[in-house]
Amino acid sequence: MSVSWSSARTHVPHAPPGPSPDWSERRADARRNHEQIIAAAIEVFSEKGLAATVPEVAARAGVGKATVYRSYPTKDALVEAVAEHQLSWVDARLMTAAEHADPVAGLHGFIRDVFALLAGNQLLLAQVLPQQDRPMVRARTLQLLAGIVDAARDQGALRPDVTAMDVRVLIGGCSRVLSELGIRDPEQWRRYADMVMAALRP
Repeated sequence: MSVSWSSARTHVPHAPPGPSPDWSERRADARRNHEQIIAAAIEVFSEKGLAATVPEVAARAGVGKATVYRSYPTKDALVEAVAEHQLSWVDARLMTAAEHADPVAGLHGFIRDVFALLAGNQLLLAQVLPQQDRPMVRARTLQLLAGIVDAARDQGALRPDVTAMDVRVLIGGCSRVLSELGIRDPEQWRRYADMVMAALRP
């Protein structure tokens, strides 16, 4: 969400002279508040679902609710920001996997880390994503996933018929069942991540 500083300025006639404001520090404060709010929203929404309120998020973040509303005028806007934050993490993690020297190790690490993310933040899978009109892995990163799968398959490390769609279906299906069963133990999620990887091997 973009903020128009010009529209937010208030002209104060005859204001007394004083030291110049430290805008760099204000920007740093805004970034810290943003990070605290998103982290708190992830925790609160994961614990209480979308019934959680903005004041609850503000309290967890240690800021006033007005601070939250300045950046996110509605709860829907805050949920959207949480979804975008987590989807961006998935994008970045997939890019890292694509840079791995061993495509099989890169793919396995990506799958384990996605399962770890979902184990601790099932809101993303169970409640946020179904309300967002977009896939978990977006178009620009689907190409990266396909590249990793193709490279691993060409090495003979995956079944000859495996595709990027297969990986997405296995991750999504397995994760949704674990979420529906209320399983949050990270060890169990890691176990199923390894089983997904095993299913892809020849």
